[in-house]
Amino acid sequence: MKIAIACDHGGLSLKNQIKSYLVERGEEIFDFGTTTADSCDYPDFGIAAAEAVAGGECECGIVVCTTGIGISIASNKVRGIRCALCGDPLSAKLTRQHNNANMLALGSIIVGPALALEIVKVFLETEFSGAERHQRRIDKIAAAERK
Repeated sequence: MKIAIACDHGGLSLKNQIKSYLVERGEEIFDFGTTTADSCDYPDFGIAAAEAVAGGECECGIVVCTTGIGISIASNKVRGIRCALCGDPLSAKLTRQHNNANMLALGSIIVGPALALEIVKVFLETEFSGAERHQRRIDKIAAAERK
């Protein structure tokens, strides 16, 4: 699977741990930065990853900042992105099943590395349910984006 990954300085350590895990799984990683602990702006990196997902270069994306909030907001500004901030595996499972989320956001100070990797695993291994009621809701979100 082709996965976009990105972070700001606050998410760098966790992003690198997630990246290593994904490489071990055999996933193809597209890293949109940052690569240093120097202070930077999460929109620059989250939006770049989101554009790769929205454009079809990557199948999904994972973004990390200190809380996960800012980078998820930034990623969701890209048309076609449904980025879910998750702090537990159940949320990751349900956002894939119900919302067909195509990006996952994590907060480096909210979840530790072990929990983050479990959330990533569940997110990647859960399929969209395809239920009509869920698709109807996703279609309404997409229609709002087109306005």
